[in-house]
Amino acid sequence: MTNPSKSWIADLPRDRLIGEFSVWSADPVHLADDLTRVDPYVDVLHIDVADGHFAPAMLFFPDLVAGVRKVSSRPIHVHLMVADDILLPQIEQFADAGSDLISIHLENEAVADAALDLLDRRGIAAGMVLKVETPVSLVEKYVARLDFLTLLGTAIGVKGQGLDERAGERLQQAKRLIDGCGATHRIVLAADGGIREHTVPLLRQSGAETVVLGSLAFNAPSLQDRMAWLHAL
Repeated sequence: MTNPSKSWIADLPRDRLIGEFSVWSADPVHLADDLTRVDPYVDVLHIDVADGHFAPAMLFFPDLVAGVRKVSSRPIHVHLMVADDILLPQIEQFADAGSDLISIHLENEAVADAALDLLDRRGIAAGMVLKVETPVSLVEKYVARLDFLTLLGTAIGVKGQGLDERAGERLQQAKRLIDGCGATHRIVLAADGGIREHTVPLLRQSGAETVVLGSLAFNAPSLQDRMAWLHAL
């Protein structure tokens, strides 16, 4: 498969919600088939990586990213939920596997600057994610270096939770930081966690340009109808 163009982030839709699909919610036994099924609606593929320490889950590995790269030409966004001492080697491995965007956590602050420097050297788009309890203001010093800023609306690495009541307010605060950071490139604001039919309109109104779609997309009775609804918000 061909890789996305170098300008893929700038080229993402601006007049509707971006369709970011979480591979965590795909059928792991029939992964290639499931990715093919949803491909017409995907703008970005989202792959979570967790080490069982930084986040309670154990998710995914570089070989999976390399395999997805073979069957999809969609941009691959890797979300690293890993401890500080393995963050830089993980960036190298997932860069080698074919990632187009790698997001680290603000809570990896001890190595955050080194991680962003490494992504810059590797020519990989840089993202940053904030846990639901982390003050949004702390990301201000990094914002201008980012291509994606993702706010979690639920506890990290656990499926099926309700959206935190502060999620909308936090997105609005992040949007103000993006608008005021002076960057000349596009910085996409994303919401991840608690993505349900009744929460997506609030997240969109609060400034989210993309929501990370899990079961809302993969388990939709009609994916065409679900995405038409999403794009109309």
